[in-house]
Amino acid sequence: MPVAVAPRVPPPIFGIVPSAIDSAGAARQVLEQRRTVHDGVGIVVTPNIQHVALMRHDPELAEAVRSATLRLCDGFPVYRYARARGHDLPGRAAGREVVARIMADVTSLADHRLLVLVDGEDVARALRGWAERNGLGGRVRAAVAPPAFLDDAAAQDALVAEMRAFGTTIAFLCLGAPTSELFLHRHRDRLPPCWALCIGQSVKIVLGLVPTPPAIVARLNLEWAWRIGLEPRRMIRRYVPAALGFVAAVLADGRPR
Repeated sequence: MPVAVAPRVPPPIFGIVPSAIDSAGAARQVLEQRRTVHDGVGIVVTPNIQHVALMRHDPELAEAVRSATLRLCDGFPVYRYARARGHDLPGRAAGREVVARIMADVTSLADHRLLVLVDGEDVARALRGWAERNGLGGRVRAAVAPPAFLDDAAAQDALVAEMRAFGTTIAFLCLGAPTSELFLHRHRDRLPPCWALCIGQSVKIVLGLVPTPPAIVARLNLEWAWRIGLEPRRMIRRYVPAALGFVAAVLADGRPR
């Protein structure tokens, strides 16, 4: 009688087990699977090379990403590395695509209460305008984070209270890594039962406040080059350390233990 062989379980990458879901599946799960009080908050993180580089020196961020409900391979290098290590992922799950799909489904959003934490009043105004145009005025709320949000305990407490009072079922946190991830990780036991997505600048792109890369750029996974072209000084300062940190993390991750 043949002996059944258990399927090989691929190892975590950088201590993370990536979720086997693509952008469409993640958007569908957020819209259709309502969180209950028993479930608590469902945190969605979108690791890219910057996250991986930061996690090497920030144990709290590493734990925040590791313990999230959904861990989406946003960055193309992270997705390719996960596939190379044996993870059977249906496709890259870019945060921008997840947000675009959620915001495009106005019918489903009408059954939710969406709170969006942004970094400026200009983004808040654009979001309110989008909500009014789509008949979601009472279902969408924009909150503006003050500077140094992670160092402002009162502002964090106020946001937790606002999320609870609003009856939030979906939250977009648009402050970038590691601020969004650390806020959710530190306050997860106080937050209402909702899906909370750490999505950086994705809402700005969907609202048209930041130019969307041409389809050919996205298809060739060259969004990083597009962003460098738009903001060369800021993006080079961000991407060079992130790329070097990612390479170092890959070398360390592949070392025999």
